[in-house]
Amino acid sequence: MVFRSDHPEIEPVDLPIHDAVLGDLNGRAGLPALVDGVTGRTLSYAELDLAARRTAAGLAEAGVRQGDVVALFSPNTIAWPVAFYGATRTGATVTTVSSLATAGELAGQLRDSGARWIVTVSAFLPVATEAAAALAAEGRPIAEVFVCDEAPGHRSLADLAATTAAEPAPRIDAGDLAVLPYSSGTTGLPKGVMLTHRSIGSNLAQTDSVHATAAGERIIAVLPFFHIYGLTALLNHPLRCGSTVVVLPRFDLEQFLRTIQEQRIEGVFAAPPMVLALAKHPLVDRYDLSSVKYVLSAAAPLDAELADAAARRLGLPRIHQGYGMTELSPVTHVVPLDDPAPPPGTVGKMVASTELRIVSLDDPDTDLPTGQRGELLFRGPQVMKGYFGRQSETDAMLDADGWLHTGDVGYVDEDGYLFVVDRVKELIKYKGYQVAPAELEALLLTHPEIADAAVVGVTGEDGTERPKAFVVRAPGSELTGAQVQEYVAAQVAPYKKVRAVEFLDAVPKSASGKILRRELRARPSATGAPAI
Repeated sequence: MVFRSDHPEIEPVDLPIHDAVLGDLNGRAGLPALVDGVTGRTLSYAELDLAARRTAAGLAEAGVRQGDVVALFSPNTIAWPVAFYGATRTGATVTTVSSLATAGELAGQLRDSGARWIVTVSAFLPVATEAAAALAAEGRPIAEVFVCDEAPGHRSLADLAATTAAEPAPRIDAGDLAVLPYSSGTTGLPKGVMLTHRSIGSNLAQTDSVHATAAGERIIAVLPFFHIYGLTALLNHPLRCGSTVVVLPRFDLEQFLRTIQEQRIEGVFAAPPMVLALAKHPLVDRYDLSSVKYVLSAAAPLDAELADAAARRLGLPRIHQGYGMTELSPVTHVVPLDDPAPPPGTVGKMVASTELRIVSLDDPDTDLPTGQRGELLFRGPQVMKGYFGRQSETDAMLDADGWLHTGDVGYVDEDGYLFVVDRVKELIKYKGYQVAPAELEALLLTHPEIADAAVVGVTGEDGTERPKAFVVRAPGSELTGAQVQEYVAAQVAPYKKVRAVEFLDAVPKSASGKILRRELRARPSATGAPAI
């Protein structure tokens, strides 16, 4: 069966993304659009729009043409959106690069995307220039490396904006590529996700049906803009709504809490590691967070008990959740702020103009009804165009009828709420039984001496895959592996027991908060005898 959104259909947004976000400044030109959470520097909506237009003129004068690919390699700053909208105004596609990328990773993305231009910051220049040199050695030179701030030998955004050249006026089709983010690579090599102006603009309109920030509402932007969650939830959507985005370059808990207090932040978009800190870290009690009206978590599964603990500590009715993925521009589900009693653990209801099928893990040709778990398939205007230069991977993900196969496992209850259980590729098969890592991780986090945890399947010498827990002890704890195993065994079916435990200083995660399971599986201790 096909599950459909309860909300009225939207008209696809056939506008370039910069016009979909900043096209109408009536009533908000003088409002603060962006605030640097470190320095306090502010850009109004009129200033942001003008800066993007003049940057576009400078980029065009430098040689950036419609159809070019510009790599944006920078931490969150108030210059990031100037570079982004400036590039899209030339008709170029922006490939957003992780601020944690090494020179080799950046070179790989530049090579794969065909980027000819780099916009970065002075602190990242050693990485950017090394990557550019690697491509030059291959006969694929980068045309120019610009900086958002200042650096000798490199033109800055301010230099570009100082041009007297006319603003470019490309004829941008809504089906043109606007953004080329790369998938996280947690279950495979990173792939360029082709998102059009129509897909990301329409997804903003779809999201309005379940969540829209208010004009003047103050949002804290600490999740990275290079990730589609940050780009949509912390930049495009709130700016489209006339909100004020307070920007931080990275997640430092003390700075994050201090900024919420000083800037009187109302909306917090988070990933589960941030919710974990809000629930458990002693620093939280030192700051006045009473301005916060809601916290919305997405990007990875969030345990219901952890969410309740964070909500109680912040004095909120609940922590809201949302669901999506890069290939979906990214939003399909959100728990609305005005929902009086969403069931615990749900990621919400479908945004407008979205369809969902749940298919059997054993027989993908069989659709499942309400209440039964299977792989989630989506269709709607937010679905990606495909993976850049990877037709076979596109065909495996996106079928002929337009259904995108997420690889996520979940079910819908009788009221239309979606629950995401785990990833198909992350399910552990123990002697024929399916074990969901997210379920064991949620249980481990209820232990008072466990600060963080991850679970992966480890194959032993006998060929059997078993759950292994990677655990971060709470400060001062002397918790043993045997105690961890006993704690889990007392609360789960026998086939779900943790069979091995390894202690870490930190669980490896992507910038968006996803557990990097491939890194855990690649550890020397991940094969052979259990490490306890």
